Amino acid sequence: MGGDDNDEPLTPAGRLFLQPEMNQVVHCVVGLKNAMDVDSIITEIQNSVMLQHPRFTSLMVLDHRGVEHWRPTEIDLDRHVLVFDNPVSDAVDDQSAISDYMGDLCTTPKLSMDKPLWEIHLLKAHKCIIFRIHHSLGDGISLMSLLLASCRKLHDPDALPAISIPTTKSRRSLWNLLTALFFSFIYVIQFMLRCLWIRDRKTAISGGDGVELWPRKIATASFSLEDMKTVKSAVPNATINDVLFAVISSGISRYLDFRQPNGLRDGVQLTGLAMVNLRKQPGLQELSNLMKSNSGAKWGNKFGMILLPIYYHRSKSSNAVEYLKRAKVMIDRKKKSLEAHMSYKIGDFVMSTLGPKFASLLNYRILCNTTFAFSNVVGPQEEIMIAGNPVTFLRANNSALPHALVLLMVSYAGKADMQVQVAKDIIPDPEFLAKCFEDALLELKEHVTA
Repeated sequence: MGGDDNDEPLTPAGRLFLQPEMNQVVHCVVGLKNAMDVDSIITEIQNSVMLQHPRFTSLMVLDHRGVEHWRPTEIDLDRHVLVFDNPVSDAVDDQSAISDYMGDLCTTPKLSMDKPLWEIHLLKAHKCIIFRIHHSLGDGISLMSLLLASCRKLHDPDALPAISIPTTKSRRSLWNLLTALFFSFIYVIQFMLRCLWIRDRKTAISGGDGVELWPRKIATASFSLEDMKTVKSAVPNATINDVLFAVISSGISRYLDFRQPNGLRDGVQLTGLAMVNLRKQPGLQELSNLMKSNSGAKWGNKFGMILLPIYYHRSKSSNAVEYLKRAKVMIDRKKKSLEAHMSYKIGDFVMSTLGPKFASLLNYRILCNTTFAFSNVVGPQEEIMIAGNPVTFLRANNSALPHALVLLMVSYAGKADMQVQVAKDIIPDPEFLAKCFEDALLELKEHVTA
């Protein structure tokens, strides 16, 4: 296609997510309390900031050199809002039906390129809204901000949802600087080796090249934030993220005890690949800030990747609190390093110098060389509503990666739901795996309160 004065080039990260190996669609799942009023929801969409945002009102086109650009276009809502009147699955309950549908979406054909890269599915029979948004439009922080801009507080209908995340100030000293440089050097070397050839040992939950095309299943592990706060009090200065990663470590060990009771030696490392928000202010920013190019909280994809190793330990011989202590030590070291920032800079450099195909290959290799992917997005802690309908849950997942296990958590109103997405030919029982995670938190709580 020829050029256009209104065309805007894609960011390097946006171009990366359009490559065949990294073609990712993010799914935001919103559960509703009451029966769905389709007309009210469509009116809300028409009046939302989403339809004022240039990313959501532009086609992705190629210029004469084959380089991707955004080009403004007119929106035809009938092509973007898909209404399903009948049940989308034969499952006996709504939660299972939604999970079945989401599992199918993970490997469904990608979004059509002849319209802006987003859709909204309204599942009337299950009182559920699903936002399908291409990852080139933005990351989890950007997309959650956009979603919440269309919501209101349940008990204050004129107020936008609020996100409050405590900030931690690090002390500046020569020792802290030396520690940061040391850990950054070690972790960046490890990261680069993962991109090239080092990979995890094969286990019952390992994926690999081509697994992104395999059929998917999804289950949900639900946690109480109060329980997580109780657990974190057992270790000084522990955080919710420390508890969460202890739960993941313990839960995966429990599951492998069941699937490979005699197949793994104690202490085997399994590596998670986690996405970290790099914006100056942690958590969710107001949408107006995200849309300002000079705000320091830019819209788009602004995240780095870090490696988070866990270690298999036989459940019967391990102390639950030890998982939390190990998780805290490891995550504290990661916080002191610049691994996430360096991974973002390295990716940006590779994209700019060697092009998206090579950058996509490196990203794909690190996915194949690790065991699972993980992301955590903080949502509002007060109940909210959309189009006057109270929201019962917020969840997120994405289209399939070469991992056989992908974990994406969203917290909302005192609860955290973690979507456990699996390649079902490798992990046939995601419901049992989700229960392993839930039981791991309950065991931790029992040890702390005993």
